[in-house]
Amino acid sequence: MSTHKILSLDELAAVTENLRAQGKRVVLCHGTFDLMHTGHIRYLQRAAKEGDVLIATVTADEFVNKGPGRPVFGHQIRAENLTALECVDYVAINHALTAIELLDQLRPAVYAKGGEYRDHPGDVTGNIAREKEAVERHGGDIFYTDEITFSSTSLLNEHFGVFPPDTRAFLQTFAKQWSDKRIHSLIDSLSDLKVLVVGDAIIDQYHYVTPLGQTGKGNVLAVQYRNEEQFAGGSLAVVNHVSQFAKQVTLLTALGDHDSHEEFIRSKLKDNVTPVFTYFADAPTVTKRRFVDNDLAKFFEIYFFKEDPQFTDGGEMVLQWLDEHLSEFDVVIAADFGNGFISDKMVKKLTEKSAYLAVNTQINSGNRGFHVIDRYQRADFISLNEPELRLAAHNKHSSLEEVCARIADKLGARHLAVTRGTKGVLMRDVGQDHYSRVPALSSRVIDRIGAGDAFLSLSALCLAGGLEADVANFVGSVAAAMDVQIVCNREPVSSVGLKKYVSTLLK
Repeated sequence: MSTHKILSLDELAAVTENLRAQGKRVVLCHGTFDLMHTGHIRYLQRAAKEGDVLIATVTADEFVNKGPGRPVFGHQIRAENLTALECVDYVAINHALTAIELLDQLRPAVYAKGGEYRDHPGDVTGNIAREKEAVERHGGDIFYTDEITFSSTSLLNEHFGVFPPDTRAFLQTFAKQWSDKRIHSLIDSLSDLKVLVVGDAIIDQYHYVTPLGQTGKGNVLAVQYRNEEQFAGGSLAVVNHVSQFAKQVTLLTALGDHDSHEEFIRSKLKDNVTPVFTYFADAPTVTKRRFVDNDLAKFFEIYFFKEDPQFTDGGEMVLQWLDEHLSEFDVVIAADFGNGFISDKMVKKLTEKSAYLAVNTQINSGNRGFHVIDRYQRADFISLNEPELRLAAHNKHSSLEEVCARIADKLGARHLAVTRGTKGVLMRDVGQDHYSRVPALSSRVIDRIGAGDAFLSLSALCLAGGLEADVANFVGSVAAAMDVQIVCNREPVSSVGLKKYVSTLLK
């Protein structure tokens, strides 16, 4: 390997400036290059003919968002593979999501892309158009090669499968009916939905610690504090997920009249989210402080909240707001964590006046055994995990399908989804008398916190937008698969990321 060809971007910028001073034409190729194949080699060889010096840059591992198990090879190995090609003069690793900053820094005379990138509208990221603008503002040109192409994703899916046989079989069957482009189009069709998210605001805190072992005088585990991180959770996480897919999103929630975290919460809400806040009297905003190790294994959890909190105005503002505004929304998502925000009076208005109502009633340590879905008189879509469903039905042993049907019929739900962790999701489509099953679609789990919220957000949008249950279940499951690879609620599931994940799964 000619590893001397690998430079930092700063070193490469100095090299390209010197080359331009000598009158040399610099050509840049950029990509993931996860599995080097004939298509890559032909592309690089053709690109080299457009100038005097060819630079190839690879996307760093942390910015490769192509789905489960990707990249297969680390960025150092991918860079070293490129140095083995005679046509490549220099290689660098790009620690950024796009090539835009790279183009501004290197200012190549030619930016070469494969012929498949000519269709800018077909690029789900929108990056190609922005990269074209970047290279042209420095006097360069974008050039599309017309060499033979292969799909690295298809080759990796076929020969480097990360899923068990049952999951691969599901994806192959699903792909025959639904292409990735069709799913992308259906996702885009949700953007005009007017969405209201109603539910408990939660602050999730992670205190990262290193275990030291048992204390010298007692049966107590001692840990060393390292650092901490705070996240916007509960309905705040749900509304941020939704905001990536729908243009008009409103959040209705309650904060504490002390320790409200309001400034932090407002800073974390996406720009297209309109927040409507009411306040609890003599109570903090619900905060969950977790102590976790390097692998995010949780040692201990502390709740900061008030049981049965009361609104500062007796709850009149929320009820009046719902009376005045519920009719404005195409879909209402009730993210009901059972921490006291959604009152029985609110439930009555939501069930009576929502055009489309999607509900999750979560079981957690603060409400275990006292918070189930049948506090709602009706719902169009219900999303629960299996323990939440069985608790609501008071049924531990019957088949999941039987319990699902019982709860769906009781609440008049058109669809009911049961999330089952590593066993995937079962969704009942009442109208079609059909059960849709999707296996777990992630090969790597970093943190399960929030995965159910991501599923609720996307599946509810899909069903409210008129998409078929099979598609809603699949898209929601993709969102959950992406979310388990994100620490807590550090960032929402993005539209671009979800589309790329879908393409990886279905190629």
